Amino acid sequence: MSQRRKFIKQSLMGSALFIPGVTSFAEAKSSSIIKGENPLILSTWNHGQPANAAAVEKLKEGGSIVDAVEFGVRDTENDLSNLSVGLQGLPDREGITTLDASIMSGDGQCGSVAFVRQIKHPISLARMVMDETPHVMLAGEGARQFAIAQGMPVEKEELSPEAEKAYLKWKETSLYKPIINIENHDTIGMIGMDAQGNMAGSCTTSGLAYKMHGRVGDSPIIGAGLFVDNEVGAATATGLGESIIRICGSFLIVELMRQGRTPQEACEEAVRRLIAKNKNIKDIQAGFLAMNKEGEVGAYAVHPGFNFAQATLKENVMIDSRSHFKG
Repeated sequence: MSQRRKFIKQSLMGSALFIPGVTSFAEAKSSSIIKGENPLILSTWNHGQPANAAAVEKLKEGGSIVDAVEFGVRDTENDLSNLSVGLQGLPDREGITTLDASIMSGDGQCGSVAFVRQIKHPISLARMVMDETPHVMLAGEGARQFAIAQGMPVEKEELSPEAEKAYLKWKETSLYKPIINIENHDTIGMIGMDAQGNMAGSCTTSGLAYKMHGRVGDSPIIGAGLFVDNEVGAATATGLGESIIRICGSFLIVELMRQGRTPQEACEEAVRRLIAKNKNIKDIQAGFLAMNKEGEVGAYAVHPGFNFAQATLKENVMIDSRSHFKG
């Protein structure tokens, strides 16, 4: 990491605040964030804060909003302490780490990769699919071969020490029962808007721990884990991917905003529909994060525990989401 990057990240992180229960700019005025201030970057969970810092740095360097959301989540893919994103993530039940990612710009251009092995930065591979091919999604060995053709290095296929330790512990019972906000805490989704109002989003994950080999969640599926439209706004999702896919969650939120709902109202409606379409909801966590063209923000989850990071050029703060079921 360059000295300049360290300085910018430390400056943003040093001003970080935690604002319980705040889910929109209207509620966050007391935190000195101004409604409608651009650029604006949002991302899911605690690891979103350093990712936001990296995204803001890319914008300060003159990068586009697509560059910002790509390089923002690359920071999380590089984080060796993170067990839910990147090659250091927890493996499937065969002991293999497979990755999913997607990226989308507000003009409708998008790219994604699914079930990818041995590629350190699936988000950058997804961008190459968007920029360099006529396709939207590449999967499995085809995605890996495309990465090689594009000059991306192939990493040695081995578990990180922490992932291997957890996997060996899991194998003692091989019981698949994800714990909400832990195994379902599996994604970083980022959405952003630059000073000119251009929007983009990204999403990257190693997926659910101990999933069936070949399982793909919502993160690489445009309209499920991520959707962006410059005319309306952007949304991203986190949690149990199957539950999100069933309602095309992120697309649903953007369309609700198109019809006049606020980001908060749209996220709440998406959660209500998700609850209605999924069984055993007490064991499922899913959350949504959205912004509209006016810079208004919404976030909502099935259960308590979902938080997100919100950054402008001035501040980088953590915010608690509201939830349908109260803790």
